[in-house]
Amino acid sequence: MLRTVTLEHTELGQDHQTLATPNEQLDCGELFFQRCLWCGTPAYRRAFCRACGSRAFQRERSAGDGVVVRRHGHVPHNTWFVAMSEGFNLLCQATGTGPVAVGSRVSVVRAVAPFGQGLPVVEPTRPASTPDRWW
Repeated sequence: MLRTVTLEHTELGQDHQTLATPNEQLDCGELFFQRCLWCGTPAYRRAFCRACGSRAFQRERSAGDGVVVRRHGHVPHNTWFVAMSEGFNLLCQATGTGPVAVGSRVSVVRAVAPFGQGLPVVEPTRPASTPDRWW
């Protein structure tokens, strides 16, 4: 039987950065991701590592920039998959006045909604040029 250890919030102390739960965020202005302690694979909001199956993660702060990989869903939702510079993919919602297309550079404006629900919000920083487009 798999045995897990559950710590109360008061028991975590200063070491709470290394104990990352999949849906936990510290601040809605910063984007945090998880890095597997066994193989080093980056992930976002995962319960276990997709490469080795480990449940041991370390939380790291993301630089917040990435490249749009593809559209997800319909236009009214304006959701996109973004390949972040740290190596993980992020499903997010685009905002701003600039056009968003595959190959556009984006940066994270808001990591999570006020109550921890919803998608991260990104804003385009550089539109995709013709050689950068993937179609």
